[in-house]
Amino acid sequence: MDEEKKIEEIATYISTCPVCKKTFVVKDYKYNVPYYGDVIITVAECENCGYKYRDVLVASGNEPRKVVYRVEEPGDDNALLIKNSTCRIEIPELGVSIEPGAYSQGYITTVEGLILDVIEVADHLCRQENSPREKCNEVKDLLEKARKNETPYTVIIYDNIGVCDIISSRKKPVYEKLNT
Repeated sequence: MDEEKKIEEIATYISTCPVCKKTFVVKDYKYNVPYYGDVIITVAECENCGYKYRDVLVASGNEPRKVVYRVEEPGDDNALLIKNSTCRIEIPELGVSIEPGAYSQGYITTVEGLILDVIEVADHLCRQENSPREKCNEVKDLLEKARKNETPYTVIIYDNIGVCDIISSRKKPVYEKLNT
């Protein structure tokens, strides 16, 4: 199947930028993710201030669930991660908790991409004037070990609408019912 047939624009509408309050165009696309199914990708960019919005929703929802995926050896981090704007992600061994907020966005990445995003945020926070240097160095060292597959870790997604997932050809995540 060629790329043009996999993605289809399904809606275009006007909304208000949450940053500068000017109007911008929002577009929804339907995209078929292999081995997963159809997702709705929403994209917008404010021409006035540059604010970008992205979200990913599965075309059909499930029950609230917890998705648990263990990264233990090289290649496990190549798994596809589908995250919506309302889920919470934890990586307990690395002390990572990503909470949804007013401007949370959904996206599709890999587990490695998630770790790289966390490293980028940690770098930013550690450059702040009042950041605890010793703790920052410990956290950054641990994240770098995870990125290099030198330490195992667990990615846990708490998904109240049942649309997030981790997809791997190597192994399956564990799905648990999430009591809301």
